[in-house]
Amino acid sequence: MATFVDRVVLHLQAGDGGHGCASIHREKFKPFGGPDGGNGGHGGSVSLVVDPQVTTLLDFHFRPHVKADNGKGGAGSNRDGANGRDLVLTVPNGTVVQTLDGTVLADMVGAGTTFEVARGGRGGRGNASLANARRKAPGFAELGEPGEQLDVVLELKSVADVGLVGFPSAGKSSLISVISAAKPKIADYPFTTLVPNLGVVRVDNHTFTVADVPGLIPGAATGKGLGLEFLRHVERCAVLVHVIDAATLEPGRDPLADIDTIEAELNEYGGLADRPRLVAVNKIDVPDGRDLAEIVRPDLEERGYRVFEVSAATREGLKELTYAMAELVEQARRAAPPAEPARIVIRPRAVDDAGFTIEAQPDGSYTVRGTRPERWVLQTNFDNDEAVGYLADRLARLGVEEKLAKAGAQPGDLVRIGEREFDWQPTLYAGVDFVPGNRGTDVRLEDKSTRATAAERLAARKARRKRPEDEFEGTDADVSDDVDERGDAE
Repeated sequence: MATFVDRVVLHLQAGDGGHGCASIHREKFKPFGGPDGGNGGHGGSVSLVVDPQVTTLLDFHFRPHVKADNGKGGAGSNRDGANGRDLVLTVPNGTVVQTLDGTVLADMVGAGTTFEVARGGRGGRGNASLANARRKAPGFAELGEPGEQLDVVLELKSVADVGLVGFPSAGKSSLISVISAAKPKIADYPFTTLVPNLGVVRVDNHTFTVADVPGLIPGAATGKGLGLEFLRHVERCAVLVHVIDAATLEPGRDPLADIDTIEAELNEYGGLADRPRLVAVNKIDVPDGRDLAEIVRPDLEERGYRVFEVSAATREGLKELTYAMAELVEQARRAAPPAEPARIVIRPRAVDDAGFTIEAQPDGSYTVRGTRPERWVLQTNFDNDEAVGYLADRLARLGVEEKLAKAGAQPGDLVRIGEREFDWQPTLYAGVDFVPGNRGTDVRLEDKSTRATAAERLAARKARRKRPEDEFEGTDADVSDDVDERGDAE
């Protein structure tokens, strides 16, 4: 069984945030010492990092389900929960991260490159953090936010300067074993090589990598054989070398036909037309092979190829071939644009951006989309009326109700935020004149509230301050009588 995997599907689950704690400080002679519930810890994130020592995705093939640690819940006495431990997965250099539909999320090239693929959920705030001047003792706490959950595809595209392409048993593995320190498996039957082999070649002051791409046969670009699985390893190569078997005994095989077949597969795969080519006619140590190489050499040079007659067994012609590889690799490196450090892009939010949008649905309902409203809904405990009232206050302050009214929403219309559905009742969410009731309750949600409205309380206050008219009249009469009596006495 091959011990090389270059494409896997990962099922990722970041850690959930821990729940906040609703607690009241109690001790002797202090039965109600105020809220002291701690915050929940943040969930762990899942990140990928390039490790030069890793060369395959085999570990993920056997363990495709990955989950980070959850955050711990908060506790009383203002004790915050512990954060979940982040999970860091090492991947080979050249790993491409993409979604199931083919959207590329990251192209990880270079040792130490890191990409956070799934973010952990935020921890919920405890009632100590939720207390304010109006809500001095909240009877609720926020729930932890669920961590991101998604499926991604990891594809490994070998980062090599030179790619050796050719039919099975053309001698690619033998060639890479003698020009580098790589030790691939070599045998006298087709498809001996089931995995791409990488080797480092040093020529004078030049160092470059060579990849042996196996399994290219007619129809490989359409999924036949093993070619489609390994054609992706040719994409990053700057130079392609056709390795031709000059001693093949198969009928209908000759160097020109082999090159035409391989080129057709490369063109079918696409994106490789601009790569310079070299031709290595291998196995010239066989008498018939040398004669065949001399016959086809003029035809290959007429097509514009640089031809090298080599033998992996006797190492004849390998020096000239490696120098030609090094020359083309250096040309490609000089022509490549200079590597620039990753730029930090800051995208400030627009002044008029409320952070959410409202979409009217054909069925008459409305959908609120936005990071903050959806997160607030996830962190709300809907079994607690006071928590629901707090959510209503936050949405009202954010401007959700105002935009719903402008969008044409009527009381009783269905409104969706995330996975939750509500019957919109704007009169329930005044928020401006809110006085908390018992812990865990919200008087605004009661069907028949006996609490006086703001207008009624204002009228009663004015009535108390105003003195009756008859009281003023009696006072005037008493004063006049006193004056008359004092006048008579005089």
